[in-house]
Amino acid sequence: MLDMACPMAQGAGQANDARQLVRGYGARRALRRFGGDASGASALEFAIVATPLLLLLLGVLQVAFVYFSNFMLESAVDRAARLVRTGQAQSLNAAQFKNEVCKQLTAPLTCGNLQLDVRQYSSFAGAESDLTQPLDSAGNPKSNFSYNPGARGDVMVVRAFYPLDIGALLPSEISLSNMAGNKRMLVATAAFRNEPF
Repeated sequence: MLDMACPMAQGAGQANDARQLVRGYGARRALRRFGGDASGASALEFAIVATPLLLLLLGVLQVAFVYFSNFMLESAVDRAARLVRTGQAQSLNAAQFKNEVCKQLTAPLTCGNLQLDVRQYSSFAGAESDLTQPLDSAGNPKSNFSYNPGARGDVMVVRAFYPLDIGALLPSEISLSNMAGNKRMLVATAAFRNEPF
Protein backbone atom coordinates (compact mmCIF):
# COMPACT_ATOMS: atom_id res chain seq x y z
CA MET A 1 0.00 0.00 0.00
CA LEU A 2 2.76 2.23 0.71
CA ASP A 3 4.23 1.67 -2.64
CA MET A 4 1.00 2.81 -4.24
CA ALA A 5 0.78 6.00 -2.23
CA CYS A 6 4.25 7.04 -3.22
CA PRO A 7 3.55 7.40 -6.92
CA MET A 8 0.48 9.48 -6.07
CA ALA A 9 2.45 11.67 -3.72
CA GLN A 10 5.11 12.05 -6.34
CA GLY A 11 2.50 13.01 -8.95
CA ALA A 12 0.98 15.58 -6.62
CA GLY A 13 4.41 17.06 -5.95
CA GLN A 14 5.16 17.34 -9.64
CA ALA A 15 1.83 19.04 -10.27
CA ASN A 16 2.60 21.48 -7.47
CA ASP A 17 6.01 22.18 -8.97
CA ALA A 18 4.39 22.72 -12.37
CA ARG A 19 1.93 25.20 -10.87
CA GLN A 20 4.73 27.13 -9.19
CA LEU A 21 6.71 27.12 -12.42
CA VAL A 22 3.69 28.46 -14.33
CA ARG A 23 3.10 31.08 -11.64
CA GLY A 24 6.75 32.15 -11.85
CA TYR A 25 6.59 32.28 -15.64
CA GLY A 26 3.34 34.29 -15.43
CA ALA A 27 4.95 36.78 -13.06
CA ARG A 28 7.92 37.22 -15.36
CA ARG A 29 5.62 37.58 -18.34
CA ALA A 30 3.52 40.16 -16.47
CA LEU A 31 6.65 42.15 -15.60
CA ARG A 32 7.76 42.04 -19.22
CA ARG A 33 4.31 43.13 -20.37
CA PHE A 34 4.29 46.02 -17.89
CA GLY A 35 7.75 47.16 -18.99
CA GLY A 36 6.77 47.12 -22.66
CA ASP A 37 3.28 48.58 -22.19
CA ALA A 38 2.92 51.76 -24.28
CA SER A 39 -0.81 52.38 -23.85
CA GLY A 40 -0.27 55.64 -21.90
CA ALA A 41 2.58 56.89 -24.04
CA SER A 42 0.34 58.71 -26.50
CA ALA A 43 -1.35 60.66 -23.74
CA LEU A 44 1.98 61.56 -22.19
CA GLU A 45 3.45 62.63 -25.54
CA PHE A 46 0.38 64.75 -26.29
CA ALA A 47 0.66 66.43 -22.88
CA ILE A 48 4.26 67.37 -23.68
CA VAL A 49 3.45 68.67 -27.17
CA ALA A 50 0.05 70.26 -26.41
CA THR A 51 1.32 73.44 -24.75
CA PRO A 52 3.63 74.59 -27.57
CA LEU A 53 1.04 73.52 -30.13
CA LEU A 54 -1.67 75.54 -28.39
CA LEU A 55 0.60 78.60 -28.15
CA LEU A 56 1.43 78.29 -31.84
CA LEU A 57 -2.24 78.03 -32.76
CA LEU A 58 -3.16 81.08 -30.65
CA GLY A 59 -0.24 82.99 -32.19
CA VAL A 60 -1.42 82.20 -35.71
CA LEU A 61 -4.95 83.31 -34.84
CA GLN A 62 -3.67 86.54 -33.30
CA VAL A 63 -1.51 87.36 -36.33
CA ALA A 64 -4.45 86.65 -38.64
CA PHE A 65 -6.72 88.91 -36.57
CA VAL A 66 -4.20 91.77 -36.61
CA TYR A 67 -3.54 91.48 -40.36
CA PHE A 68 -7.25 91.30 -41.17
CA SER A 69 -7.99 94.36 -39.02
CA ASN A 70 -5.09 96.30 -40.53
CA PHE A 71 -6.31 95.42 -44.03
CA MET A 72 -9.77 96.78 -43.18
CA LEU A 73 -8.23 100.02 -41.87
CA GLU A 74 -6.02 100.46 -44.95
CA SER A 75 -8.99 99.91 -47.22
CA ALA A 76 -11.02 102.57 -45.40
CA VAL A 77 -8.12 105.06 -45.52
CA ASP A 78 -7.58 104.49 -49.25
CA ARG A 79 -11.23 105.22 -49.97
CA ALA A 80 -11.28 108.28 -47.70
CA ALA A 81 -8.00 109.60 -49.16
CA ARG A 82 -9.73 109.75 -52.52
CA LEU A 83 -12.06 112.38 -51.04
CA VAL A 84 -9.05 114.55 -50.21
CA ARG A 85 -7.28 113.90 -53.52
CA THR A 86 -10.32 114.86 -55.61
CA GLY A 87 -11.18 117.98 -53.58
CA GLN A 88 -14.36 116.65 -52.00
CA ALA A 89 -12.93 116.77 -48.45
CA GLN A 90 -12.03 120.48 -48.67
CA SER A 91 -15.62 121.35 -47.76
CA LEU A 92 -15.65 118.96 -44.78
CA ASN A 93 -14.47 119.59 -41.25
CA ALA A 94 -12.52 117.00 -39.19
CA ALA A 95 -15.64 115.39 -37.68
CA GLN A 96 -17.36 115.10 -41.07
CA PHE A 97 -14.24 113.58 -42.64
CA LYS A 98 -13.97 111.08 -39.79
CA ASN A 99 -17.61 110.19 -40.38
CA GLU A 100 -16.80 109.50 -44.05
CA VAL A 101 -13.93 107.23 -43.03
CA CYS A 102 -16.16 105.45 -40.50
CA LYS A 103 -18.62 104.61 -43.28
CA GLN A 104 -15.85 102.51 -44.83
CA LEU A 105 -14.92 100.63 -41.63
CA THR A 106 -16.07 97.08 -41.15
CA ALA A 107 -15.95 94.71 -38.20
CA PRO A 108 -13.96 94.29 -35.99
CA LEU A 109 -13.15 98.02 -36.19
CA THR A 110 -15.46 100.66 -34.73
CA CYS A 111 -15.52 104.40 -35.24
CA GLY A 112 -15.08 105.27 -31.56
CA ASN A 113 -11.40 104.30 -31.40
CA LEU A 114 -10.38 105.77 -34.77
CA GLN A 115 -8.00 108.73 -34.89
CA LEU A 116 -7.11 110.56 -38.11
CA ASP A 117 -4.22 112.79 -39.09
CA VAL A 118 -4.50 114.69 -42.40
CA ARG A 119 -1.54 116.96 -43.20
CA GLN A 120 -0.40 119.05 -46.15
CA TYR A 121 3.29 119.24 -47.17
CA SER A 122 5.24 121.11 -49.81
CA SER A 123 7.11 117.98 -50.93
CA PHE A 124 7.21 114.22 -50.38
CA ALA A 125 10.63 114.53 -48.71
CA GLY A 126 9.20 117.00 -46.20
CA ALA A 127 6.33 114.62 -45.46
CA GLU A 128 8.69 111.74 -44.80
CA SER A 129 10.75 113.66 -42.25
CA ASP A 130 7.76 115.11 -40.38
CA LEU A 131 5.59 112.07 -39.65
CA THR A 132 4.84 111.93 -35.94
CA GLN A 133 4.74 108.74 -33.92
CA PRO A 134 1.21 107.84 -32.78
CA LEU A 135 2.36 106.57 -29.34
CA ASP A 136 4.09 108.38 -26.51
CA SER A 137 6.97 106.87 -24.53
CA ALA A 138 4.54 105.08 -22.15
CA GLY A 139 2.76 103.33 -25.04
CA ASN A 140 -0.38 105.46 -24.91
CA PRO A 141 -1.91 107.05 -28.02
CA LYS A 142 -1.19 110.72 -28.67
CA SER A 143 -3.98 113.14 -29.41
CA ASN A 144 -2.20 115.99 -31.24
CA PHE A 145 -3.40 115.14 -34.74
CA SER A 146 -4.52 117.69 -37.29
CA TYR A 147 -6.90 117.98 -40.21
CA ASN A 148 -5.70 120.04 -43.18
CA PRO A 149 -7.02 118.76 -46.55
CA GLY A 150 -4.73 121.15 -48.46
CA ALA A 151 -5.30 122.73 -51.84
CA ARG A 152 -4.84 121.61 -55.42
CA GLY A 153 -1.44 120.15 -56.18
CA ASP A 154 -0.41 119.85 -52.52
CA VAL A 155 1.38 116.77 -51.22
CA MET A 156 -0.93 115.09 -48.69
CA VAL A 157 -0.53 112.39 -46.09
CA VAL A 158 -3.65 110.82 -44.62
CA ARG A 159 -3.02 108.52 -41.67
CA ALA A 160 -5.41 106.56 -39.51
CA PHE A 161 -4.59 105.13 -36.09
CA TYR A 162 -6.59 102.46 -34.37
CA PRO A 163 -5.77 100.85 -30.98
CA LEU A 164 -6.90 97.28 -31.54
CA ASP A 165 -7.63 95.17 -28.46
CA ILE A 166 -5.96 91.82 -29.17
CA GLY A 167 -6.68 90.31 -25.77
CA ALA A 168 -4.37 88.51 -23.41
CA LEU A 169 -4.43 85.04 -24.95
CA LEU A 170 -0.66 84.85 -25.36
CA PRO A 171 2.11 85.50 -22.85
CA SER A 172 3.48 89.03 -23.05
CA GLU A 173 6.83 87.75 -24.34
CA ILE A 174 5.27 86.57 -27.60
CA SER A 175 2.20 88.80 -27.82
CA LEU A 176 1.78 91.29 -30.67
CA SER A 177 0.76 94.15 -28.38
CA ASN A 178 2.77 97.36 -28.67
CA MET A 179 0.60 99.47 -26.36
CA ALA A 180 -0.53 99.43 -22.78
CA GLY A 181 -3.49 97.15 -22.01
CA ASN A 182 -2.75 94.34 -24.53
CA LYS A 183 -3.54 96.53 -27.52
CA ARG A 184 -1.80 96.97 -30.83
CA MET A 185 -1.70 100.30 -32.63
CA LEU A 186 -2.74 99.81 -36.24
CA VAL A 187 -1.54 102.45 -38.68
CA ALA A 188 -2.73 103.00 -42.24
CA THR A 189 -1.16 105.68 -44.44
CA ALA A 190 -1.94 107.14 -47.84
CA ALA A 191 0.48 109.65 -49.41
CA PHE A 192 -0.42 111.41 -52.66
CA ARG A 193 -0.55 114.72 -54.51
CA ASN A 194 -3.93 116.44 -54.77
CA GLU A 195 -5.46 116.57 -58.20
CA PRO A 196 -5.96 119.95 -59.92
CA PHE A 197 -9.61 120.14 -58.85
